[in-house]
Amino acid sequence: MTANKGAVTVIGLGAMGITLAELLLKDGYKVTVWNRSPEKAAALVAAGAILAADAAAAVAASPVTIICVYNHEATFHILDTAAVRNVLQGRTLLQLTTISPVESRLSATWAAGNGAAYMNGAIQAAPAQMGNADTPILVSGPQAVYNTVTPFLQVFGGNITYLGDAVAAAPTMDLATLSYIYGSAIGFFHGVRISEAEGFGADTYAAIVGGITPSYGEFLKHEGNMIYAGNYSVTQSPMRISVEATARLEQTAVESGINSAFPAFAAALFKKAVAAGYEDEEVAALIKVLRNPA
Repeated sequence: MTANKGAVTVIGLGAMGITLAELLLKDGYKVTVWNRSPEKAAALVAAGAILAADAAAAVAASPVTIICVYNHEATFHILDTAAVRNVLQGRTLLQLTTISPVESRLSATWAAGNGAAYMNGAIQAAPAQMGNADTPILVSGPQAVYNTVTPFLQVFGGNITYLGDAVAAAPTMDLATLSYIYGSAIGFFHGVRISEAEGFGADTYAAIVGGITPSYGEFLKHEGNMIYAGNYSVTQSPMRISVEATARLEQTAVESGINSAFPAFAAALFKKAVAAGYEDEEVAALIKVLRNPA
C-alpha cells in the first residue's frame, strides 16, 4: 500500500516490534525502522519500510517514535546518547516496552528534559492477536500526547484504555494484571499435576477450567469491589473455606508426591489471615495480609 498517512518510526524489531511495523505499513504509514540487529528488518524493508542507519536517524525521520524493546535498560542504551538527544526536541516517544512504574516516571522526566513528549503504553496481547477490535492496550500520559498517538494505537488494537495523565498508570495496571495472569497460570499448572497424579489428562482438566473461568472472573470483580469499599462482611466466600481448601491442596500435593511449593505458599498466606483474626470475614480480607510488607 502507498504510504499516505504520514511518517512514524519503530525502534525494536522483536516479534512484537515487527508486528507493529507491519500493521503500520499495511495501514498506509511511511514507516522507518531500526534495530540493533539490522538483519531483522529485511522483510519489513521488502514490504516498504525504511531502515535507518542508526537510532538517531530513526528518531529524526518521524514526529512519533514507537519503542518496543526488551526492557528499560535497553531503551536507555539506545536513546540516551548525544546523537539521539540532539534530535528529540519537539518529537513524541510512545513507549510500548514493558517497564515498571518507577521506570516510566524516570523515562518521562528524561524525555521532558530533552524536549520530547512522552507516552507510556502496555500491550496486553501476543503478536498474533494484534490489530483486532478486541486487542487490549493500556495507555497513560498527558491528554494532548494521547491525542497525538491515538491513530497509531488504533492500528494496533481496538480495545484501548486511557488511564489518565499519570504516566505510571499503564505500567502499574500492566504489572497488576500480569500478577493475576502468572498467579493463575502457576495454579493452573499445579492443577495439571494434581490431575496427572490421578490419571487424568491435561485436556480434560483444561476443558473444565475453561468452563468455570467466566464465572470466576465475575467473582473476582465482586471481591475487588469489596476491597475498594473496605467491606469484608461475608457475602459469597468466607475466609475459613479458603483456609481449609488451601490446606487440603498442600496435603494432596504431599500425599501425591508432587511439587508442593505453590499450595504451601497459598496455605501459608491463609494461615496468616487466621492468625490475624480474619477467619470469619470474606475471603477478600486476604488483602489485609498482603498489605503487610512482612
